[in-house]
Amino acid sequence: MAGGKVDRRTGEPPPPPERLTVPAVDSHCHMDAMGVPVPQILAAAAAVGITRIVQVGTDVASSRWAAEQAATYDPVLAAVALHPNGAARGLADADDLAEIDRLAALPRVRAVGETGLDHFRTGPEGRPRQEASFRAHIEIAKRHGIALVIHDRDAHSDVLRVLDDAGAPERTVLHCFSGDAAMARECVRRGYVLSFAGTVTFKNADGLRAAAREVPTGQLLVETDAPYLTPMPYRGRPNAPYLVPLTVRALAELRGEDVDTLCATITATARRVFG
Repeated sequence: MAGGKVDRRTGEPPPPPERLTVPAVDSHCHMDAMGVPVPQILAAAAAVGITRIVQVGTDVASSRWAAEQAATYDPVLAAVALHPNGAARGLADADDLAEIDRLAALPRVRAVGETGLDHFRTGPEGRPRQEASFRAHIEIAKRHGIALVIHDRDAHSDVLRVLDDAGAPERTVLHCFSGDAAMARECVRRGYVLSFAGTVTFKNADGLRAAAREVPTGQLLVETDAPYLTPMPYRGRPNAPYLVPLTVRALAELRGEDVDTLCATITATARRVFG
């Protein structure tokens, strides 16, 4: 999650990893928060085999920016939404939602997101507004026939409850999946796609790695959530789409899969979800 602010973490950018021999996709990032020109981000990604990037909005301004980048740069697709933490503070009024609805109709906007629920940063007083915004975004995604990208932090059961009640879009993605193996099985059973970030490489993430083993390859995506959540061994340094290969290779190893095969399947899944 970006929120439209430039990331100020310290440290030099990590060195580029070995190039993937089969291209892959960064299914979720926030280039507006990286403080680096978009052409430079795209060139660095392409140099290691990342040929598609989904730029994700978190408010009206960043959603408009995402749509503009997708219209300008062929490797970029856009997702547009009002982030749940902003919604909890009342930053998801009718005019804002109408603008997200308008943006969702643009041809290079392929998802509504990131939307969802965040019980880590939002107490009980803000949760009704957050849920109302989530439900409104679900309807926007269904109205336009595009994917839904979900932010779920410490809210697993409520996210599933709302999706079950409102009716999830045909293509629903759990961004930066953070659940355990049981939650993964519930999502897989419902047909959702689970996107794993650099967190799956963190030393304390045994539960998340167990969850990653539960996901059929055709329901799995990989993301950076850049500039956040940089994979090991560079945790705490600036993240960027060119670091996707680190997470892809970690997932392939823990799942016992061939890296090239996993990349091909991830790319096919991203094409199915985002077009």
